[in-house]
Amino acid sequence: MQTTRADTNNIDLILDEPEFDRMYLDHYHALFQYAFTMLHDDIMAEEMVHLVFLKLLEKNGPIAIHTSLKAYLYRSVNNECLNFIKHQKVKRAFEVKAIKTMNSKTETPLGKFQYEELEQQLKNAISELPEQCRTIFQMSRFEELKYAEIANQLGLSIKTVETQMSRALKKLRIRLADYLPIIVWQLLLSLFYLIKH
Repeated sequence: MQTTRADTNNIDLILDEPEFDRMYLDHYHALFQYAFTMLHDDIMAEEMVHLVFLKLLEKNGPIAIHTSLKAYLYRSVNNECLNFIKHQKVKRAFEVKAIKTMNSKTETPLGKFQYEELEQQLKNAISELPEQCRTIFQMSRFEELKYAEIANQLGLSIKTVETQMSRALKKLRIRLADYLPIIVWQLLLSLFYLIKH
């Protein structure tokens, strides 16, 4: 990790892979606990923290920090959690409507066929992922392992796991674009559990 101070209040942070991993391991647990106190949901708290680290990975060039790294990370997690909370009321109403719509569609032979076709396309899309990408995706989504646990088991850096998960999700979104209207994306989590069993 390289830092250059542009003035007395600003730091430009440049992360290399080992330093990113160390930063992740040093701060993940405390950030997760902070997110959990806001969301009261361990899965979503983990997602918010991972999203913050993923955004750091995706930044090109130095990261401008106006306080300390710790304060920057906490503020980023706080913002992600607030954005998540802000959209929950609308999402809940949408999910209720989506489930009702999906139930009514799957009650017909055509609806059942479309649902089964979607499930098959999802299986195919996962199987078409590159081997490492597929393995990491399955360990995260089906075995419910944290990124640090996956990195440890596979002998990879956490940064690599984050990058591979990002690629997997992007490839699945592109591959399944024709099959997944907005209503089905809301139900993807349940489909992942169906495929696992």
